[in-house]
Amino acid sequence: MDSAGTVPRSDQNRALALSTIAFTACFAVWTIFSIIGVGIKAELGLNEAQFGLLVATPILTGSISRLFLGVWTEKYGGRLVFTAQMLLTALATWALTFASTYIMYLVAALGIGLAGGSFIIGVAYVSRFYDAGHQGTALGIFGAGNVGAAVTKFVAPFVMVAYGWQGVAHVWAIGLAVMAVIFFLFAKDDPELVARRKSGVKAPSLTQQFAPLRNLQVWRFSLYYFFVFGAFVALALWMPHYLIDVYGLDVRAAGMAAAAFSLSASLFRAYGGHLSDKFGARAVMYWTFGFSLVLLFMLSYPPTDYVIQGKDGTITFSTEMALWPFIITLFVLGFFMSLGKAAVFKHIPVYYPHHVGAVGGLVGMIGGLGGFVLPIGFGALLELTGIYTSCFALLFVLVAIALGWMHLSVRAMERAAHGPALDALPELPEMQEIHSPEKTAMPRTLTEWQPENADFWQQKGRAVARRNLWISIPALLLAFSVWMVWSMVVARLPAIGFDFTSSQLFWLAALPGLSGATLRIFYSFMVPIFGGRLWTTLSTASLLLPAIGIGYAVQNPETPYLIFLALALLCGLGGGNFASSMANIAYFFPKAEKGNALALNAGLGNLGVSVMQFLVPIVITAGVFGAMGGSPVTLDDGSQLWMQNAGFVWVPFILVATAAAWLGMNDIADAKASFRDQAIIFSRFHNWVMCVLYTGTFGSFIGYSAGFPLLTRLMFPEVNALQYVFLGPLVGALSRAGTGWISDRFGGGRVTFWTFAGMIVAVFGVISFLPSDGQGGSFMGFFACFMALFFLTGVGNASTFQMIPAIMGREIPRLMPELDAVASRRQAERESAAIIAFTSAIAAYGAFFIPKLYGTSIAMTGAPNGALWAFLGFYVICLVVTWVYYTRPGGLLYDIERGRGTGAAAQPAE
Repeated sequence: MDSAGTVPRSDQNRALALSTIAFTACFAVWTIFSIIGVGIKAELGLNEAQFGLLVATPILTGSISRLFLGVWTEKYGGRLVFTAQMLLTALATWALTFASTYIMYLVAALGIGLAGGSFIIGVAYVSRFYDAGHQGTALGIFGAGNVGAAVTKFVAPFVMVAYGWQGVAHVWAIGLAVMAVIFFLFAKDDPELVARRKSGVKAPSLTQQFAPLRNLQVWRFSLYYFFVFGAFVALALWMPHYLIDVYGLDVRAAGMAAAAFSLSASLFRAYGGHLSDKFGARAVMYWTFGFSLVLLFMLSYPPTDYVIQGKDGTITFSTEMALWPFIITLFVLGFFMSLGKAAVFKHIPVYYPHHVGAVGGLVGMIGGLGGFVLPIGFGALLELTGIYTSCFALLFVLVAIALGWMHLSVRAMERAAHGPALDALPELPEMQEIHSPEKTAMPRTLTEWQPENADFWQQKGRAVARRNLWISIPALLLAFSVWMVWSMVVARLPAIGFDFTSSQLFWLAALPGLSGATLRIFYSFMVPIFGGRLWTTLSTASLLLPAIGIGYAVQNPETPYLIFLALALLCGLGGGNFASSMANIAYFFPKAEKGNALALNAGLGNLGVSVMQFLVPIVITAGVFGAMGGSPVTLDDGSQLWMQNAGFVWVPFILVATAAAWLGMNDIADAKASFRDQAIIFSRFHNWVMCVLYTGTFGSFIGYSAGFPLLTRLMFPEVNALQYVFLGPLVGALSRAGTGWISDRFGGGRVTFWTFAGMIVAVFGVISFLPSDGQGGSFMGFFACFMALFFLTGVGNASTFQMIPAIMGREIPRLMPELDAVASRRQAERESAAIIAFTSAIAAYGAFFIPKLYGTSIAMTGAPNGALWAFLGFYVICLVVTWVYYTRPGGLLYDIERGRGTGAAAQPAE
């Protein structure tokens, strides 16, 4: 650090000592469920999966909060942020004792998880007091605060026996609050914060702090930390339960035995920092992964009986790891994990001295998520295989992947260097590309992008833009498939043995829409911050979570409803992708082709709903994945269903799409913007008007797609709805992809107006053909009107998005007259992309409200008519709004679109 060399030794020792003690206290609170969870499990009668979720929930909050707490520490200083974090955690720990239901315990656990965020606060704070040559040792000593997990395991069982688990929560909460006060009174602000305040320099923006996160090496670091720290937390939480079940220990003995692992995985972190300073972190990482691979193989080998046919008869013997060898092996594993934790964090302040909070926050977040994901995986594997050592087998695979990736990366970098260049490599050769801390290399970034320049577009731009578009489309198609796959799964749950009520089923059908729409709000602003290439890669890879989760959950009729709620929310990851995908593609194309490009991206992406509804009914009737895919469920009629294939079938395609996005897409340098820059759209009146109109088009499309299978099944039970329902989303998606040119030719406002007029007529037709009290009705008329609705929503989806760039092209010169022509164009493009993404976020709530309104209307009146009349009324409002603001004489788009309609103009008149 620039100012670290002038810091007095007394200030360094004060910062390190106070931070280490505070981190120890926080870590003791963070792992409190490893002990009191046993009492809560018995009190509530939780199964293995529920117990795993309970002990892992604090880890989720602690992991995610690290990213933001690290950034805030960079901005406001560790003294203030650390104090506030400890006080809030203490309040949440005390509030735990007031919980009475499983859901309330989970909510309280989320608050307790803030304790885990303390790590990145301390890293960002302590590293500023030390120079690069001593940061490894200092951060190693600080990281030894992981010993707080051992403190909980040593002390908490005795407090729990004497005063109950509530007593443990009270004591831990009071201790943390006292530590917060001590830290605030005696800690000092870090030297860099003090210097910045004296000079009056503003804190770095979010965009500047997050810039290094675009490097693949940072994400590889995150994988390493996912094991060395995430697996440590997971095992610290899981071991008391494991020792009680496998070796028959009581809670106090199990806590003491598990504490041995926590001690070794914590105390030796300081030694790991010293070794990293002396021998280099790469060597330490090789030691960590190599020895861990051997130790985990030993731990993962289950008790086995062998029968060998010898020359004198059978020879029988057994292998089983006894308690003390198990504890010793676990202790040694913890030792090497502690070395690895120090080695990973040795490099962050060296390579990223001005981004410690953001980079360390990301690495810490991913590592902490290991503590959340892995216990759930341990529980799921135990349920699936019945083998207790399966938890170690999972970690064995994880270490093998991390070691292989690290070694291949190191060898590739070494092969690229020759002679003296090899000696000049940094300690981690895979970090060579970002060795200069002042420069962050951005691979595959387009520094020059001028789509409105005809020569540039013809010679270079069109080919690049189309490549990004054709990679984006299948990724978005998969996102829609995963988002809406729940609608098909829900429709078949009763048939495979799940006893859920109609209300519960409608909730499951609606929740992906709710989470997807909410995520879109955040996804709307991610492309200018992270870049379209990285964000498309990450958002596509995230689809693996719900796809794999569905595949396992539907195989066991005893899977709790809560797990299905969580999976339904995770399916929303697919819904969030649309906002970022559309914002990204909007940057690549000129205005004259933007409408058609967005229509293709969205329309063929929307096709994922229809692909899913066509493909899933086929793959669930066959053992596509053989023994790997699990066993089928035999129905009453003797047929068999592999419902798990509804999730598993997407996994290989997601992997291919993720690789294609990373290898084939580009970022645009001019498209970078902070959230503050983009937030100006919230003051734009037409942003909110277009939210209403796009809700009428896309909100209807996605809501009808989610609710159509279940509604058809309820209204016309005699019809095998699953054979036909895919046609609706298919028609809507194809009409969107195929009608974008109409809006480019005649104007989006005109097309939108007539689209809403047609939708009013179509909804009235649907109402007319519904049965009354289970009698009458016409499925063919009902189906035809819904096909018309789907077609019109597709047309309206394309036309409303075509309107947005034209509107902002007219508005920006009026609202910001000080800008020159080039700056005005860039501002209009930036705001158009943000509005396109944000309106898609608001409209996506249709996927929640339409199925939910169906369910509410049926519950209250016995029929969905009330919901349909409400939709019709909303379309009337949209029709009037379109006319008043855009298409009437004098409306914002009237002059442009009149010229288009007569063929007088082919371009927006900006």
